[in-house]
Amino acid sequence: MLMAAVKQKEVDERIVADDAQVVAIVDRMIRQRRESVVQFEQAGRQDLVDRENLEIEVLSAYLPQQAGADEIVAEIDAAIASVGVAGPQAMGKVMGVLKQRLAGRADLSAVSAQVKARLGGR
Repeated sequence: MLMAAVKQKEVDERIVADDAQVVAIVDRMIRQRRESVVQFEQAGRQDLVDRENLEIEVLSAYLPQQAGADEIVAEIDAAIASVGVAGPQAMGKVMGVLKQRLAGRADLSAVSAQVKARLGGR
C-alpha cells in the first residue's frame, strides 16, 4: 500500500520521490487511518478498528525516530527565537519552521497546540 502511494505521487507529479516526500506520504497515510479509527469506533466496528491500528503500526516503522517531549519543546523555543516575533500572529511562521524540523518525527497537530499556547493563543 505504501509503495502504491509513493508510485502514485511520482506518476501524478512526474517526479522521483525523495525521503522527505516519502515521510510526508507515510505521515498522511497514518493520519488518515487515525481518522478512520475514530469513525469506526463510533460505528462500533472493532474489526475495522483493529485492522486500521495494525496498518498504523506497520506504517509507523517507516517514519524516523519520534522526537521526545523535551526535544519538541527545545525545537519550539528555537523556532520562536528564529522567527523573532511573538504573539499569535507569529503562529504561521513558527509552524513553517517546525514543519521542516519535525516532519515525520512528531504529531504536528499536537505541536501546533503547544505553539499556540506558547504564543498566547487560545
